[in-house]
Parts: sequence; structure tokens; C-alpha cells
Amino acid sequence: MIKAAGIIPARYRATRFPGKLLAVILGKPMIQWVYEKATTAKFLESVVIATDDERIYKAAQQFGANVEMTSPHHNSGTERVAEIAEMIQSPIVINIQGDEPLIRGDMIDSLVEALQDESTLMATLAFRSEDFSRFKNEGTVKVVVDHTGSALYFSRAPIPFNASGYFLNHIGIYGYKRDFLLNMKSLSRSQLGETEKLEQLKVIENGYKIKVIETSHPTLGVDYPEDIPRIEEWIKSGENE
Repeated sequence: MIKAAGIIPARYRATRFPGKLLAVILGKPMIQWVYEKATTAKFLESVVIATDDERIYKAAQQFGANVEMTSPHHNSGTERVAEIAEMIQSPIVINIQGDEPLIRGDMIDSLVEALQDESTLMATLAFRSEDFSRFKNEGTVKVVVDHTGSALYFSRAPIPFNASGYFLNHIGIYGYKRDFLLNMKSLSRSQLGETEKLEQLKVIENGYKIKVIETSHPTLGVDYPEDIPRIEEWIKSGENE
């Protein structure tokens, strides 16, 4: 088994919820929940928080995380992850979003396993959701796949049209072959990615495949302050254990 490096890009200035990675969830900042969950993955040989903000850097140091300062000029979390990836030798890199406090180590491991396949350059997670109250929510990213499990499209719009039973709710955790990640910056501009504000569409629009791994464990990301009480209730109930 080829192991991976886990990198958590951590930006302070989120548009919809500034400072959300330091928002307190049951007594701990959100970034600490993510870091501690990531360190339970069996197939990660290291986990590092990559930030450009002194507040996040100091908070990470306080709870004992491996943290690195990065350039403040990155346009995306992927670019921030790539900066750290350039400094390490792990052939597989997992990009773990800092606003996914319900992520599990085995979910991360499933991406590392998928990337053992030489033909898989990039992979991500999704789960089957029956919560159609979130289907039309633009904060809920949906994905549709082909018969091999590769993504056909990601959208903030409700896809597929007239879905019944369930839809695939994307989880913003990505795995890459390191060399592919480092070359992503050179891919041509993506009109679809800019329209949807989803950078993974740049990969598809440039003709590459993204393997979608289904997990049986739903998660809730954090986009707004009102999401925090819902996350706390999930943690208390043990719904994602």
C-alpha cells in the first residue's frame, strides 16, 4: 500500500462565514476537529495544516498540529495544497477541507485506496442523500457519474433533473497523484468551473477523469454560522460514527 500525505488548506477569510475554521464546536475550533479526524486515517503518513493566517497558525500550534505558513497569493485551496506538496515526496496527496468536521479516517483511506490504481489521477467522495430539502440548495454540491464511477459533472444546481429516491451529494475531499496535482495549475481556464464556482470542473473540462468514491457516511459541511448547532447535534448523536 502506497501511503499518502494529508494536507488541510486553511484560509481565514471565507466569504460566507469569515473565520469559520476557528468557530468553536463543542469546545474545540473546527480546524482541530478536522485535524484530529484526519490523523485517524491508517493510510496517511503525515497530516499538515497549510495556512496563510497567523490566527489559524497559532491556534493549530496550541493543539499540537503540524502546521505550515504558505503564500497569501493563492487563488484556491488546491494551489495552497500544491505548495506543500512540492516540499514532500509522498506520491499521493489528500486535500482535506477544513470545514468538514465530520470527516472520518476511513473515508480518507478509501481515497488512498482508489489512488493505488495507476490509471486514477484524481478521486473524490460522495454519498447518497435522501434529504431533498438540500437538493436545490446551492451550498449542496451535487455530482452525477458514469457507469465506471467517474464524474460526468458537478453542480450547485439540482442534478440530475427530476431525481427521485436519492442524489449524490459531493463531499469536498480530494485525492491526487502528486505529479497530477502539481500540473493542475497549468490546465486551461475553465468557463464551467468559474460559472459554478467549482474548481474541480477545470479537471473535467480539460479532458481528465475524477473517480467518485461513494461512502456510506454522510457529512455536513459548514457554510454559515447556523450550521454549527447542526454539526454539534450530529456529533452528540454519533450519527456519523
